[in-house]
Amino acid sequence: MPFRIVQSKQNARLKDLRRALGHPGREARGLAGIEGRNLIEEALRAGLRFESVFIAQGSEALAAELNLPPELDVLLLPRDLLDQALATETPQPIAALIEPPDWTWAHMLGAHRKGAPLIVVLAGLQDPGNLGTILRSAEAFGANGVIALPGTVSAWNPKAVRASAGSVFRVPLVAVSEAECLARLREAGARILAATVSAAQPADLADLAGPVALIIGNEGNGVPHELAEKADGAITIPCPGPVESLNAAVAASVLLYEASQQRSVRRGGRLDHLGGQR
Repeated sequence: MPFRIVQSKQNARLKDLRRALGHPGREARGLAGIEGRNLIEEALRAGLRFESVFIAQGSEALAAELNLPPELDVLLLPRDLLDQALATETPQPIAALIEPPDWTWAHMLGAHRKGAPLIVVLAGLQDPGNLGTILRSAEAFGANGVIALPGTVSAWNPKAVRASAGSVFRVPLVAVSEAECLARLREAGARILAATVSAAQPADLADLAGPVALIIGNEGNGVPHELAEKADGAITIPCPGPVESLNAAVAASVLLYEASQQRSVRRGGRLDHLGGQR
C-alpha cells in the first residue's frame, strides 16, 4: 500500500484531524476523528467511509493487518507529530478521519424496524463517557436508537467514541429539538417516561415491553422540570442502599436491561442474571 509522507503539522489533513478531535460537534468538513486500532476496525466493519488514515512511522504494518482498502489515503508521519494531534494521554500509532453515519428518523422508527420501539432520550447529558456507555448499552439491550436534545455532548467527542466501544458507529442517533423529539415519538405511539429519583413508578412495575422512550437527564440536575411535565409519566430505579441517585449511564443501562427483560418474557423467552437469553 502506498503511503503519503507528511513532515509538517501544517498539513491540511492533519489540521482536519486536530480540529475533529479537539472540537467534536463542529467536525471538520463534516468529518469525525477516531483513534486506535480497535475503533478503526469497528468503523471498517460498520462500512463507514474513511477520508484519511494516519499512521506513525514504524507502525506501517498496521495498514496490512487492518486490511485497509488500497485506494484509501494513508498518511505516514513521525510519531511525535501524530501524538500532538491526538486527544488521548497515551496515543496509539494510528488514527483516522471518517464520515459519521447519516442517521435519520427512518433508521430509528421506520416501518422496517421490528417490534415495539425502545428509544433513549438524552436531555442535556454532559459527560462524554456517560454518553458513550449509554450508546453501548443501547446496542447491547436492543434499543432502536438514541435522541440527543440540545445541551447534550457530541457523540463524536473522543471520550464518548472510546466509551461506546464502536456502538457509536451502529446505533442510530439523531440530535433534534425538544419539540421535534416529542412530536416524532408521539407519532410513533411511544410512551415517554422521564427517569427520576423519586415520586415515580418503579421500573420493574412499569410496562416497558411496549413502545417506550426513556428520558435520561443531566448528571447534576436530572431531567428538566419542564420536559418531565410533558412526559407521559415518570420511572425510577428503587435503590435499597443509602445513595441519592445512580450515575446517568448506570441508570440508563439498568432501565434498558429491564426493558429488554420484559420484551424477552413477552416473546416467550427469559433472561438469566447475566443478561443472556435462555
